[in-house]
Amino acid sequence: MTKSVSYQDDLIEFLKKPEAAAAYIEAILEEKNAEAELLPLAISNVVEARGGIIQLSNAAKLYCEKLQNLLSKTGGDEVYLLVALLDALGFQLQIGVKSDSSIFEGEGAIAFAEHLPTV
Repeated sequence: MTKSVSYQDDLIEFLKKPEAAAAYIEAILEEKNAEAELLPLAISNVVEARGGIIQLSNAAKLYCEKLQNLLSKTGGDEVYLLVALLDALGFQLQIGVKSDSSIFEGEGAIAFAEHLPTV
């Protein structure tokens, strides 16, 4: 009997490549009439591929927690509205890999994240 491999495991392994993770998020943002769970799930998958929340910098953890909280309430409506507005204006949102490999390092990012509104 052939042993099956979990799709989730394959997805997480694929998303370990920064370029793949960027393309994955970009594809999710391009989704028309996306289900409310799609964007939060995609972000969760990318975070897991990056080693999980424990591996993130303090600022990235704070951003992630605040964003997940917001998305759990809105389903990402604000994000998809921004994408739609940009599209109507003739622009597109692109996700790319930063040239350095840090994940929101630095105290300035932490200070900014701490002042984001809570929903």
